Amino acid sequence: MQPEEIQLTDWQRIFVGQVPGDFYLEVIIRTAVVYALLMISMRLMGKRMASQLSRTEMVAMVALAASIGIPIMAPDRGLLPGVISAIVIVGGERIISRIASRNEKAEAVFEDELDILVENSVMKMDTMLQCRVTRERLLAHLRSESLYHLGSVKRLYMEANGSFSLVENPTPAPGLSVLPEWDTKFRSRQEVVPNRWVCKNCGNPNASAHQGDTCTNCGSNQWTEAVK
Repeated sequence: MQPEEIQLTDWQRIFVGQVPGDFYLEVIIRTAVVYALLMISMRLMGKRMASQLSRTEMVAMVALAASIGIPIMAPDRGLLPGVISAIVIVGGERIISRIASRNEKAEAVFEDELDILVENSVMKMDTMLQCRVTRERLLAHLRSESLYHLGSVKRLYMEANGSFSLVENPTPAPGLSVLPEWDTKFRSRQEVVPNRWVCKNCGNPNASAHQGDTCTNCGSNQWTEAVK
């Protein structure tokens, strides 16, 4: 459009556009075809597309979404480019999935690997930094699992798709409280274990620790008594 053709008071152009009225009936047909095409594509890419998405599936979904806009709304474009795009995207995703299922190294390249965020009731701060998981986000997830101190956690994994997998400690040991420090009323209900010290930052236990000592896991010098 030319600049002089754009008028803020041209309500017909803003709401109806500059296409013949018959095109809106065509939009219904185009949308129905593209909807069916997407349903078929999602079905061909497997059940995981209806659940949590892996990295390659997310890329495929975004690419599909980007490829359908023009065939629906552009009156001078046919449906064939959208169909070809869907075939290429679905075919590529299926090839990648097949390669990844047969080769662990390829799977690690395409999908990434899982990481251990908590090991034996201690947060692995370097891994959390690498995965861009904050301490508060991790503690919030533990609270959502109805856990109130790190001694109840054997392992907390971050899967390749970004979800958390929790393995509880069958014999919980005293550990760092995961309750917010400002919630003093709730924290006061937790039983403190005398002379059982844990790092206030990562939960690393050290029975002989004193304020000012350096944690061997994260380098913090703040300690607090463990709870159970």
